[in-house]
Amino acid sequence: MTLSPESLAVRLQERFSVDGVRCVEAVGEVTMDVPAAKLLPVCQALRDEAEFAFEQLIDLCGVDYSAYGVGEWQTSDGATSSGFSRGVAPGTPGPDGGQERRFAVVYHLLSVSNNLRVRVQCYAQDEPPRVSSVVEVWNSANWFEREAFDLFGILFEGHPDMRRILTDYGFVGHPFRKDFPLIGHVEMRYDPEKQRVVYEPVSIEPRTLVPRVLRDDSRYVEAEQDEAKDDA
Repeated sequence: MTLSPESLAVRLQERFSVDGVRCVEAVGEVTMDVPAAKLLPVCQALRDEAEFAFEQLIDLCGVDYSAYGVGEWQTSDGATSSGFSRGVAPGTPGPDGGQERRFAVVYHLLSVSNNLRVRVQCYAQDEPPRVSSVVEVWNSANWFEREAFDLFGILFEGHPDMRRILTDYGFVGHPFRKDFPLIGHVEMRYDPEKQRVVYEPVSIEPRTLVPRVLRDDSRYVEAEQDEAKDDA
């Protein structure tokens, strides 16, 4: 019998509370917050124990919480006076009660035999951020972890081939970090004299992007006025 999301969350909490795992259910989805030191044994148990049997890693991705809850998009009347910028200060409190945990890795798991799904979240430690590789648990994590390393700079300890996978070997920085400039750091071109590709400082002028302005629509204003009259 397939467990409901609520029952699965309760069972996971009971099973892994000794490992410091926090498990919650919201809108029909179960999320486990796993300490970095316990990531491998917890993942192995999720795969091997018949009650859970999460045989498949569907997806793995990085998350940068540096601007969590402090973005300039909190406006309904138009753009802010300073415009919108992706530049943020490192160490901004994360979503877990104010602790300064910037980078996380999120794993989406599927149990075909038990028809169950679960989301596992693990915050990276140290600088540069690092977590254990789960390639030995789910081999499909290989390319996913390389992608998270390339785009977020998260190191996966124990990965068999920790190289960039999307950007070029000479690329500077990690483009999915919230403090990475939209124009980048370098640009490349083919130099006919040197007969090779060369890298140079980016020549694009920095610019401030203004958020989309939300304009009032008279149709909705009239509808709200009519509703107010009806309520009166």
